[in-house]
Amino acid sequence: MTPPAPPDRLDLIFAALADPTRRRVLSMLLEDDMAVSDVAEPFQMSLAAISKHLAVLAAAGLIRQERRGRITWCKLDPDGMRRASVWMQGFGQFDPVDLDDFERFLDVQLRSDDDQDA
Repeated sequence: MTPPAPPDRLDLIFAALADPTRRRVLSMLLEDDMAVSDVAEPFQMSLAAISKHLAVLAAAGLIRQERRGRITWCKLDPDGMRRASVWMQGFGQFDPVDLDDFERFLDVQLRSDDDQDA
């Protein structure tokens, strides 16, 4: 049995962006680089839990983490978000976006992908 292919970078980016906590972290990092402990401060979760969120963001290429002495700093990595933005700009042709049409488009695309896999 062949192991599954590694997820595409866009899959990782959109999976990371799907979580509201991670989106909030990204918004915080828009302001400035932050230590992990400072990122965790406004959330009602443990440092371990916020570290897991940061690991997902880093794996998606949305942030970078850097150790400075005993402190780990987080900063946005603009290249990760740029990938998602470039992909989404391709949908600008639907200006304004008709969500019903977009849903039908995705449905057709997913069905055709399923047909090709069969």
